[in-house]
Amino acid sequence: MVKVVFEVNGRTIELDVEPNELLINTLRNRLGLTGTKYGCGIGECGACTVLVDGEPMLSCLLLTVDVNGKRVETVEGLTSERNPSEVQKAFMEEGAIQCGYCTPGFIVMAEYMRRRNVEPVDENIKEYLKGNLCRCTGYINIYKAVRKALKAR
Repeated sequence: MVKVVFEVNGRTIELDVEPNELLINTLRNRLGLTGTKYGCGIGECGACTVLVDGEPMLSCLLLTVDVNGKRVETVEGLTSERNPSEVQKAFMEEGAIQCGYCTPGFIVMAEYMRRRNVEPVDENIKEYLKGNLCRCTGYINIYKAVRKALKAR
């Protein structure tokens, strides 16, 4: 076992983990943060996207020991039912949620785009979201929601 100390959504976490424990499993199974979804397990779908020190990372490919001393933000840390973020509001208003499985990854990436002040044009949105897959929609409402959230800053 390896001791790790890191921050998750503003809370300091101290855990003993196996050296090969994936961050997604730590978040979901040990910390109860089930907003981060396990999709493909090979870094192809984006459902497990989290921010590590402000940068998007795929938690299905990241070992928990690799976030030792770092700051992790999950979708739960970016949004809440009582105080939805601009991104969350835009997704609801634009009907960008169907089954919802991919939504946390899209919301994390859209929040990353907002923080980077990405211009709300289709080419940028498609480029940033190319690692996030949705099997329910044609992406149109997702792109509309992200565009709306980026313009709301």
